[in-house]
Amino acid sequence: LVEMIRVIRSARTQGEERGIIQKECADIRAQFRQSDNGERSHSLAKLLYVHMLGYPAHFGQMECVRLIASPRYSEKRIGYLGAMMLLDEKQDASLLITNSIKNDLSHSSQYVQSLALCTLACMGSAEMCRDLAPEIERLLRASNSYIKKKATLCAVHIIRKVPELAELFTPSARSLLSEKNHGVLHGAVVLITELCEHNPDTLDQFRKAVPELVQIMKGLVTSSYSPEHNVAGISDPFLQVRILRLLRILGHNNDTASDAMNDLLAQVATNTDSSKTAGSAVLYETVLTIMDINSESGLRVLAVNILGRFLLNNDRNIRYISMTSLQKIVQSDHNAVQRHRGTIVDCLKDQDTSVKRRALELSLALVSAVNIRSMMKELLIFLSTCPPELRSQTTSGIFNAAERYSPSKRWHIDTILHVLTTVNNHYAFWNLVMLSHFFNLSSQQPLVQVACWCIGEYGDLLLKGECEEIEPVQVTEDDVLDALETVLQSHMSSPATRGFALTATMKLSTRITDNVDRIRSIVSIYGSCIDLELQQRAVEYNALFKKYDHMRAAVLERMPVMDKNSPGHTNGDTSGENKEPDPSKPKPVEAGLLSEPASQVCDLLDLLGGTDTPLQPNPGPNSTPTTTSSADLLDLLGGLDVQLQMKAPSGNVIPAHGLGQVTQTVVLNNPNKASLPCLFLCSCLSH
Repeated sequence: LVEMIRVIRSARTQGEERGIIQKECADIRAQFRQSDNGERSHSLAKLLYVHMLGYPAHFGQMECVRLIASPRYSEKRIGYLGAMMLLDEKQDASLLITNSIKNDLSHSSQYVQSLALCTLACMGSAEMCRDLAPEIERLLRASNSYIKKKATLCAVHIIRKVPELAELFTPSARSLLSEKNHGVLHGAVVLITELCEHNPDTLDQFRKAVPELVQIMKGLVTSSYSPEHNVAGISDPFLQVRILRLLRILGHNNDTASDAMNDLLAQVATNTDSSKTAGSAVLYETVLTIMDINSESGLRVLAVNILGRFLLNNDRNIRYISMTSLQKIVQSDHNAVQRHRGTIVDCLKDQDTSVKRRALELSLALVSAVNIRSMMKELLIFLSTCPPELRSQTTSGIFNAAERYSPSKRWHIDTILHVLTTVNNHYAFWNLVMLSHFFNLSSQQPLVQVACWCIGEYGDLLLKGECEEIEPVQVTEDDVLDALETVLQSHMSSPATRGFALTATMKLSTRITDNVDRIRSIVSIYGSCIDLELQQRAVEYNALFKKYDHMRAAVLERMPVMDKNSPGHTNGDTSGENKEPDPSKPKPVEAGLLSEPASQVCDLLDLLGGTDTPLQPNPGPNSTPTTTSSADLLDLLGGLDVQLQMKAPSGNVIPAHGLGQVTQTVVLNNPNKASLPCLFLCSCLSH
């Protein structure tokens, strides 16, 4: 075997290695075909090494069966090893070794019994487990600790493969807790844990063993130094962890069992050294147990403090699991976790993205009405430097926290605008008061459009200079109009943005007093703009200034405040339901399905009129070209005395995919009952 390994490793290419393997496999097959010559176990050992290299070795399965039946221990050992590597429950050959395993379980040598137990625990099928379960239960009561340890782990495998056999091992499992051997105790705790998880009916029976488990755990915590079981100064941390997991299962939702282990858990939490990984593992399991049972409040605070100390550990893995645990308990023990808020926020500066993500989730969970200002400062600083993959989560978390706990409306608006500018890498965004830097955001057209709309609606509030929390900035009418003109004249502004700015300028004509002539001049300039949409707006606004100036205030009235309690107001929450449209309400009509009369289309397109060749609609089968004059276009109401009133909209969000609609009522007072031009209605509703 050693020589074969040396030759294979000396191969310089993969092709050369394959050639060596093929030659060796041919020799191994020849050895298997020969009678017993004492070399069969060596040949199988070579084949197992070939199997480890990833080459086919299935032809050695029957040889494993033969060697297992051999009376020689050296051959039996290689045979069992080969069975664990080459056989599984899907192979028919695995059934052939059932009888050999049964015989070896009764062998006089503990080492032969051990080989059979290990093999059954490794690859025993359901059929094999049913046949051999009584033999395993018998070995659980053996006097040899070495065999008991192997038998308990084999029983665990049988319970996992055939859960209905769990009752067979229940009586013997309790008696194993009286053993002094740590290996047997470890196997017994694992077996009882498996029984409790597969059959909850056994919980009451094993809860009676809580005092025994507590005594075993106390002995491990208070025992003197034992070289055989000591790991980094902790006495058998593997057994301690297993016992703590079992106590967690037995104490869950049970006051009696929880009371019996409270003192023990406090002792483990205070006496275990966390400077080494072994101690940290024991403390972590202790914390999980405290949080999962009906423990005392003081003990829970102690557990949270342990997790807080873990946050200071240099090992990132320990910090990560600490924050994961704190995230699970922050709702039930919010005040206890709040004491470690500073340490948690410091973890936002960690270099590891996974640690940052956990720290972010925990920081957002700790935000409350009391600490909203300080926590928001930290979160905004983190937002400016966080990785791109965390930016969306951070932004939504800040928005939700600001919505729930904002101390004032002004603070809420400032926070939202700060976030909007930060995520777009701009830090000088005008927050509806500081006009000076706002329009430098030429590449952020949606933000400019939002600001223009706000100026048009609430420009008069800017001029008052009333601020709740900061020193007000003095803004004049000229400052506001200069800002809007900058947008209109900038080559970086899109046509849609110019439309917002022009409409905002027109709205200001009813909200300011000293610069109405300047607004009229700005609007008139764009009456001959090359952009048709902007030109149409300017022409209509000029008409309001001239012939219908008495209606300008009503047409440009401030947007009504939405009533959140009104029917249909969802605040953007559709609750995940696809609501059927109301058949009583008119259905929206898709573009292109509703055809206008040719004359109305021409009225809309022939904005200036009086041209030699008027614009025509797309000719239809029966359409005839018509013309209109500029006087007809501008005379929107024909001298009618009409009053316009806009009601509050039914909501502020239109669901996607046509699942709902938002309506707004426009009331027209028309005492003469005269017909109204279509263009006037379109103009009012579009602005």
